Amino acid sequence: MDVNKAQQSQLNILKFGKMSDAEILQRIQQNNARGEEIVQFIQRELPSLQHAAAQKQQQKLADEIRERNQQLKAELEYWMKKVTNLEILSGIKQYSLPSDKGDKISPPTQETKVPTQAPAKPAKENQVSEKPKAEQPAKESKKDQPAKETKKEKAPKAAKPEKQPADDGKEVNVSRLDLRIGRILNAKKHPDAESLYVEEIDVGEDKPRTVVSGLVKFVPLEEMQNRMVVVLCNLKPAKMRGVTSEAMVMCASTAEKVEILSPPEGSVPGDRVVCDEFPGEPDATLPPKKKIFEQVAPDLKTDGGCNATYKSSLLKVAGKGVVKSASLTNVQIK
Repeated sequence: MDVNKAQQSQLNILKFGKMSDAEILQRIQQNNARGEEIVQFIQRELPSLQHAAAQKQQQKLADEIRERNQQLKAELEYWMKKVTNLEILSGIKQYSLPSDKGDKISPPTQETKVPTQAPAKPAKENQVSEKPKAEQPAKESKKDQPAKETKKEKAPKAAKPEKQPADDGKEVNVSRLDLRIGRILNAKKHPDAESLYVEEIDVGEDKPRTVVSGLVKFVPLEEMQNRMVVVLCNLKPAKMRGVTSEAMVMCASTAEKVEILSPPEGSVPGDRVVCDEFPGEPDATLPPKKKIFEQVAPDLKTDGGCNATYKSSLLKVAGKGVVKSASLTNVQIK
């Protein structure tokens, strides 16, 4: 095949050598005309190509702005809820905003006291200046009595939030869990348990936490070193074969296979793992008697795309992405 091509090229050279100067000039002019047509075509199509590229860039920017707005909205709802909870704990009464039907907000108790006390002063002046009118003091005293009764009725309502314990106002959901990104600084086998690892994990605090994990049968020791993980940090510390474990490494798990959850790219130790649909502040320490984690755990699962979820809502690091498992889908996270 290569020999045929070489022969053909030699024939072309021989033919070109036999062409007259006029034929060569005509061939050059034809080539120049084709080149000009190509240039004109590119010039005609260039604006449309530039317009399409600009539209694509504009759409990409709009998507980024929309995603950022959603993140800001979630953060705003989180802080509004936090402020509301603090006001409730401080005894500040909460009132709902007016609805579209034009319902009025019921005034606070302090404002209702002022108008009931205001007419009391002119009532005393009338008693001194107009003594012959005996009926007026009697009517005014009757007006004062209901005002005092309303004060007695409203006082217990203002005191109710203060009597409620702080824990009663918080819903049991994934926001109660202090899930953070951590980095395993080192890992080794437990000296007294063949199935346990002992890890030192940086979770963004002054010093790393000691964590005991039953992963020896599922994850090789070399894969535990310098690895990014998701850690549950507000469990009560517990001793496991003589070593105190201060947190728990979260994994997608079946009876046959266990995979450590992978944080999104760009995560750093101390980043919080949140769920936009369930904003809130985690407990400092989960109360063991309340069984908070035991109530939340059944709804922690991976979905069909290996994404970590709570009640089908994604678990993510704000602005960085979604927590995932390597390959396990629709399984429990624990």
